[in-house]
Amino acid sequence: MLCASDRLMPSMSGRSERPRPQRFASRPAQDHNLVAHTGVPPEDRFFRHLVGSLRNGVIAIHRDGAIALINEEAYRIFALLPQAGDVGRPFIEVFRDRPDVIRVLSSAFELTTLPNRAELRLKDLDRVIGYTLSQVKDDAGRAVGAVLFFKDLTQVEQLEERERLRDRLASLGEMAAGIAHELKNPLAGIEVMAGLLRRQVSESPDAQSLLRDIISEAKLANSIVVQMLEFVRPIRLQVERTDVSDVLRQAVTLAESKVLRGDVSLHLDMPPDLPMIDGDQHQLCQVFTNLLANAFEALDGHGRIDIKAVAATIEQDPFFASNPHEPTPVLIVDVADDGPGVPGELSDRIFDPFFTTKPQGSGLGLPIVRKIVDAHDGRIDLNSNPGRGARFRVTLPVSSASSWFK
Repeated sequence: MLCASDRLMPSMSGRSERPRPQRFASRPAQDHNLVAHTGVPPEDRFFRHLVGSLRNGVIAIHRDGAIALINEEAYRIFALLPQAGDVGRPFIEVFRDRPDVIRVLSSAFELTTLPNRAELRLKDLDRVIGYTLSQVKDDAGRAVGAVLFFKDLTQVEQLEERERLRDRLASLGEMAAGIAHELKNPLAGIEVMAGLLRRQVSESPDAQSLLRDIISEAKLANSIVVQMLEFVRPIRLQVERTDVSDVLRQAVTLAESKVLRGDVSLHLDMPPDLPMIDGDQHQLCQVFTNLLANAFEALDGHGRIDIKAVAATIEQDPFFASNPHEPTPVLIVDVADDGPGVPGELSDRIFDPFFTTKPQGSGLGLPIVRKIVDAHDGRIDLNSNPGRGARFRVTLPVSSASSWFK
């Protein structure tokens, strides 16, 4: 690949020629046309095919900052559209919307030790990139360019986070289950005895008020215990062909029975030809009921909720895919509101067990949601801007045999 530019390395024949940067753009539509030209040397065609076929992103630059090479995977990972003439342009211009990439490439000729197997987090794309940065040197040992090799590690990072969460929950689950069982009996006793006492002091309004509070708090504590048991208990799915449209309609009804809807307007956008999926209808209903109940609480009786379901396909990462040539059919459901949103510093913690911003919340609602989605081999993502609402996106494979996120 380093022969892809004569300015980066002398040609294989040993001749020194003027650089022809425009010939080495790695764009599929242009590649096929250019390779067909009989005037293109076979070695150039080989390296062009090599770079275009790589599953990693590659960006090579000259010492003066001009791009010498960029392949299709690089465009995809950084969510950029190929433009005519990118090769030969300063990389600062091409990556002006990706300042983190500019920072990494700019350091290629400044650092004495270049990073190897480093990571770069792109928050706006919600991606984690693993990269290696190397200098390209000529026969005299002078640095004439630099090359950045990188790969999208987002799925790897998410799987590692899953494993870390499972490890934490394994020890926490045993302890919590034991505590929960021990607490259920005394809480039930408190509620029963407070109810009996209310009958005996029916003529005392003050006593009645206090006892109502006691019963209410006992019920709240019992509800938290039940949620804790539900969270630590392994999920056993009753998988069947499930109509997500029915699940969403049922979830709306259940959420309205749990939380006061008020004047919140709710809009469902579900095409009639949505595919059935392999899933547990009861568990999936719990997922969307919790998401809608959270949205009702965030809006506090005023605002709008949009629920949108679409069928899509996802290109699998070859590292995970059993057949990397076949995209995986999935169903994507967005639950979006125009409420206050989630502060940026809290967005990474909302799925953590027992973390809550509600005065009387248990902090187990969203962790349970994530646990159910994980059990379906799906994923849930949050996109939120403070003051502009929040959107939860649930992505579920259509078939339980899919391995897109296992």
